[in-house]
Amino acid sequence: MKVRVRRVSAEDVPVAITTEFIKLESFLKLANAVPSGGMAKNFIQNGEVLVNGEPCTMRGKKLRPGDDVRFDGVTYCVRAAHAD
Repeated sequence: MKVRVRRVSAEDVPVAITTEFIKLESFLKLANAVPSGGMAKNFIQNGEVLVNGEPCTMRGKKLRPGDDVRFDGVTYCVRAAHAD
């Protein structure tokens, strides 16, 4: 029997990217929301991932700074990495 533990977060989790965009599947791995691309694929195809409040089933959805991804009770905010 599989048991999924849902994380509870009172805050948004910012995740910085260094490119113009990142694909949804890669973003979930970068944010450590999932341990593998295969798991990301399954969650996305099952409609368990929201992008900007809407269910998204496209693994290759391009995310840009300012987009929000909600998965497993946590909201991840796409942010641009600042070059100092």
